[in-house]
Amino acid sequence: MPAVSSSAILRIHYDEPSRKLRIIFVTGNTYTYHGVPRLVYERFLQAASKGTFFNEHIKDRYAFTQTR
Repeated sequence: MPAVSSSAILRIHYDEPSRKLRIIFVTGNTYTYHGVPRLVYERFLQAASKGTFFNEHIKDRYAFTQTR
C-alpha cells in the first residue's frame, strides 16, 4: 500500500480484480470506494495534489464503505 505525499491522505491501495480503492486518511479514517477503474487509481497516484484529485474525481462519484 503506497504512502503518498499529502496533507490529507496517508495511504492508498487498489485491488484490480475487485476494482476497490482503499484510502487511509491522516485522521485514521479508512474508506473503500467500489467500482473504481484502474486508470482513476493511476491518475490518483500521479496527481500533484491528492486531496484535490480525490475531491474532483472520487468523492461523491463512487459508492463507498467506511472500514475503520
